[in-house]
Amino acid sequence: MLDIAEELNRWVEQGRDFAVATVVAVGGSAPRQPGAALAVDSEGTAIGSVSGGCVEGAVYELCRQALEDGETVHERFGYSDDDAFAVGLTCGGIIDILVTPVRVGSPAREVFAAGLAAAARGEAAAVARIAQGPAELMGRAVFVRSEGGHQGGLGGHPELDRTVAEEARAMLDAGRTGVLEIGADGRLCGEPLKVLVESSVPPPRMIVFGAIDFASALVRIGKFLGYRVTVCDARPVFATKTRFPDADEIVVDWPHRYLQSTAVDGRTVLCVLTHDAKFDVPLLELALKLPVAYVGAMGSRRTHEDRNERLRQVGVTELELARLRSPIGLDLGARSPEETALSIAAEIVANRRGGTGAALTGAHIPIHPDVSHAMLDRIGSVA
Repeated sequence: MLDIAEELNRWVEQGRDFAVATVVAVGGSAPRQPGAALAVDSEGTAIGSVSGGCVEGAVYELCRQALEDGETVHERFGYSDDDAFAVGLTCGGIIDILVTPVRVGSPAREVFAAGLAAAARGEAAAVARIAQGPAELMGRAVFVRSEGGHQGGLGGHPELDRTVAEEARAMLDAGRTGVLEIGADGRLCGEPLKVLVESSVPPPRMIVFGAIDFASALVRIGKFLGYRVTVCDARPVFATKTRFPDADEIVVDWPHRYLQSTAVDGRTVLCVLTHDAKFDVPLLELALKLPVAYVGAMGSRRTHEDRNERLRQVGVTELELARLRSPIGLDLGARSPEETALSIAAEIVANRRGGTGAALTGAHIPIHPDVSHAMLDRIGSVA
């Protein structure tokens, strides 16, 4: 739901009634991940997606029904062997959907409104709601702030709200969306409720060092992938808004000095395109010690070997060097700046998602790593 927060926040401000269908869990080759949402207002307008088209029609009708009767429902969709054109995921996946009406005056309306407004502003926020449990608790929600405190309630045992808020805040800190199993009395044992926790965090950072033509293409694809992109170069004649109109931020500074002063985290990717030892060595000496998601450096194989030797001489360990993706990117046969940017982006995505970079044609491996069957089996389906 928070993935379409800007549009839904406008609906709230306009006083619209709507129902939101959210992916709770997936298995197999389901195309969308937990947290993906489709919303339908009282006029029949729809935004978002839960399946990339496979079951959108059926979920749309579930939303219309939820708006009419005010009932929260939990439905499972899967592949139909008998009729590939029946309602189901013809790609072979399984998807669990939670449909919640958000009507003016409903108990969850203010909670949803607070969460959507925070997410639309780009703030860290989490919304937790009952995905499976007693009928009287379905549709209840809690909004959790990263700095502490929560709003709303799940309507059960007094300890339930406190425990869910604490667990949801931990998931928010990790930027994770998923299902929490918790006892109805707030203890992490006993007959559990299933609570969907959706986290919305600010976009991850991509920092591109080196204001060259390849950087301009990488900035564009970084923005396309949802990163907040910074370009850093010590040369003011090259680091300009005119050359990088798509960048969120342009910094004129020595790369290592800027990296020392800026905030990074476990989702940050660092792309070093300078391939100049006076910039690269102090920058990579620092970068390889930071808890970031990815460090890649451009250059030929000869440049790579020379750079590695210089890094060893300044005390970079072999374990730290093993983190360096160099020469940067996957082997796509890339030549142009755009093709090279694509190869770098492909490596970043593969590194983030655990992909191999190998062609899928002829491969006997799942297209999407199947990590959710156990979760789906635990959650079950309430038709």
